Amino acid sequence: MKIEKVLIANRGEIALRIHRACHEMGIKTVAVHSTADADAMHVRLADEAICIGPPAATDSYLNIPNIISAAELSHADAIHPGYGFLSENARFAEIVESHGIIWIGPKPEHIRVMGDKIEAKRTAAKLGLPLVPGSDGPIESIEEAHRIAAKIGYPVIVKAASGGGGRGMKVVQAEEQLEALIVQAGSEAKAAFGDATVYIEKYLGDPRHIEFQVFGDGRGNAVHLGERDCSLQRRHQKVLEEAPSPVISQQQREHMGGIVARAMAEMGYRGAGTIEFLYENGEFYFIEMNTRLQVEHPVTEMITGVDLVREQIRIAAGEDLSCTQEQLTFRGHAIECRINAEDPRTFAPSPGTVKAYVAPGGMHVRVDSGLYGGYRVPPYYDSMIAKLIVYGSTRERCIMRLRRALEEYVIEGMKTTIPLHQNLVRDPEFLDGAYTIKWLEEWLAREETQA
Repeated sequence: MKIEKVLIANRGEIALRIHRACHEMGIKTVAVHSTADADAMHVRLADEAICIGPPAATDSYLNIPNIISAAELSHADAIHPGYGFLSENARFAEIVESHGIIWIGPKPEHIRVMGDKIEAKRTAAKLGLPLVPGSDGPIESIEEAHRIAAKIGYPVIVKAASGGGGRGMKVVQAEEQLEALIVQAGSEAKAAFGDATVYIEKYLGDPRHIEFQVFGDGRGNAVHLGERDCSLQRRHQKVLEEAPSPVISQQQREHMGGIVARAMAEMGYRGAGTIEFLYENGEFYFIEMNTRLQVEHPVTEMITGVDLVREQIRIAAGEDLSCTQEQLTFRGHAIECRINAEDPRTFAPSPGTVKAYVAPGGMHVRVDSGLYGGYRVPPYYDSMIAKLIVYGSTRERCIMRLRRALEEYVIEGMKTTIPLHQNLVRDPEFLDGAYTIKWLEEWLAREETQA
């Protein structure tokens, strides 16, 4: 199958990232956009642009009929969903393929299975991935919940079967709290995702969040591209990511990487995916799989030299994986800072017009952003406006380069989280790599107290 024109069903920096990969491959692009994004950088650069609705995402970027109509109107061969929005919507993938359009993503059945966290756990168990102790399926009664919690021991965590981002998630410290928090988690999940189903897992005290990048060709071949450490989180949202993890040894990387690659091969997985684990006391515990490209994919690109978006397009076109596991090498260290249009202390959104914009440069410094002077950051979408990614031959050199790049980065006209990152990359515990998923919120609390 030859892909000559790709419709990009997304916005912001990821839409621009996909556009650039397509043009480097000689592929034309179609940008779909809301009225709020008419002057966005990817819209300006695309070969064609089609407005698909008003600012609200439900009327534009989540509007499946309008996106399909745009694809047919523009005669696009393929659709790339990026991340977020419809990227993990199995029904959308099925509709795309039913219209004779190539879906640049995993098979719809794999999106569906891994999108249901309970079914994902069952599938992971069958594939040999290590699991956090917990319920085998949804909690059917309070009595069942009490039995499971007593068996695995408190504290436990109640999680929504659908969705994510911390919603429908409650930590239960003691038996007397269990019933009330199950009801709360179910209500939150119902309101956020339309599904009140919850399950129970052992609550790990202070783990790290480690994820492995995988790629499959859909025909039984798969590779892993190493791990990323995404433990620096605030309210379950990632703030900074690095690859490789400061605490994972080469032996652990090869062991777990081999397990996830074999699992994806057995599954017949197609395209890019990320398998996420909690890591504590030398043990990995599967938590979920994301059947799409990740926000933090650039750090993997920096240490492997593999263009993951290009690889997605190649695989969707029916080509083989560009390299074998033996050919993949990991060199140096990379860190990504997510730059948000937010107050760096209160994290309140701060959209506005970019009055001045100077991106950092120099060797091994990459900025993924659609910002430019005069651009108005709309208030309707996620607050991330840029990603700063740097590479160094060692973690220490990478951090020194990152400090310098953050000092150079100028975005005027709104508050951003650049000052947060400037402070973060100078903290002694961060420099030692001695952090977990709880560390950043504790650090922020300390910073607030000292301010």
